[in-house]
Amino acid sequence: MKLTATLAALALAATASIAAAEGLPDLKGRAVTVVTENAYPPLQFLDAEGKAIGWEYDAVAEIAKRLNMTIAYENTSWDAMIPAVSGGQYDMGMTGITIRDDRKEQVDFSDPYMRSEMVMMVRGDESRFTDAKSFAANADLLMAAQPGTTPFYVGVYEVLDGNEANPRIKMFETFGAGVEALKAGDVDLVLTDGTSGAGYVAASEGKLKVVGDKLGAEDFGFIFPKGSDLVAPINAAIAEMKADGTLAALDKKWFLDFKMGQ
Repeated sequence: MKLTATLAALALAATASIAAAEGLPDLKGRAVTVVTENAYPPLQFLDAEGKAIGWEYDAVAEIAKRLNMTIAYENTSWDAMIPAVSGGQYDMGMTGITIRDDRKEQVDFSDPYMRSEMVMMVRGDESRFTDAKSFAANADLLMAAQPGTTPFYVGVYEVLDGNEANPRIKMFETFGAGVEALKAGDVDLVLTDGTSGAGYVAASEGKLKVVGDKLGAEDFGFIFPKGSDLVAPINAAIAEMKADGTLAALDKKWFLDFKMGQ
């Protein structure tokens, strides 16, 4: 009887150990500095009161909770972000960063946390073009872009002529500045991933719309210095959040229910 009880206790302990091993790692309050741009709604941006909010903030907060991390945020421009993370200035970067092989030479990526498709965003009353081909055919039409971003390269190689110095591409320091130029009539097209475009269109009260076919899919990931030991635990958290519906709930909150400006 005593032996049976002992074996049962050992079996229970073994089961508990296996369950613990299969769970997420405990980073024991580790301090992690995350850098972002706060210029890419609805992933991350400043609300009307200047508070940093968005899909990525919610996702990282949940990841930190599950892994027992303490998060501190810093801000930098898009063009400085990848070099800064690559150089170890920050532990992690987030700003809707497309996972690309050339970037993998500088930083490590998490597994994808979101897939989006590139779309053409225009003013609500635009009638001069309806797709990439008709935009390219009209030499008077201008496109806004941030240098070095996926929308820039898609604009150069899939919409226009492959010339990265094409004067029809007007450069802006932030994505939001390009959208404001579109609204003001200074440019005629902004390429964006479908998630961000949906947020802008929904909040525009008809002043913006999406035209044409989608121009391809892209996967977003968080970035880390090469060899970072944060990649594996964060990938485990992302996988768990996909499986339990957390990421889908964030999609609904930020892409369906939320209206920017409210």
